[in-house]
Amino acid sequence: MFQEFKKFIMRGNVLDLAIGVIIGAAFGKIVASMVNDILMPVIGMVTGKVDFSNLFVALNGQHYDTLADAKKAAAPTINYGVFVNTVIEFLIIAFVIFIIVKQVNRFKKAEEPAPAPATKDCPFCATAIPAGAKRCPNCTSTL
Repeated sequence: MFQEFKKFIMRGNVLDLAIGVIIGAAFGKIVASMVNDILMPVIGMVTGKVDFSNLFVALNGQHYDTLADAKKAAAPTINYGVFVNTVIEFLIIAFVIFIIVKQVNRFKKAEEPAPAPATKDCPFCATAIPAGAKRCPNCTSTL
């Protein structure tokens, strides 16, 4: 069983997937930090000093100054500001992945077109004949 597991792990696509997941998780943390620590404060300042991570609606009808206060009181909340942050994170990650895939595809070697077929079928007797033939050698029909 250990040998089978070792063979499975050492396959190239499993290692590639593992590396991709690890790098993706680290990249996600970087993007989350960029959104929460750099972009959202600037967007909040432009929109009138709004802290998006603190935008919420308390479902119990009471007023809380911050989301932390509402959570401390165990109030049910709809945290639409956190949702906005998450959507921005997703859009940034999707855009970066789009750019990376576009660049990788640009550097890939273009596949050469398939060569023209060397033979064709006679429309009268359906036998294979050379592509440049003007008359079928089997049924003598003019092509």
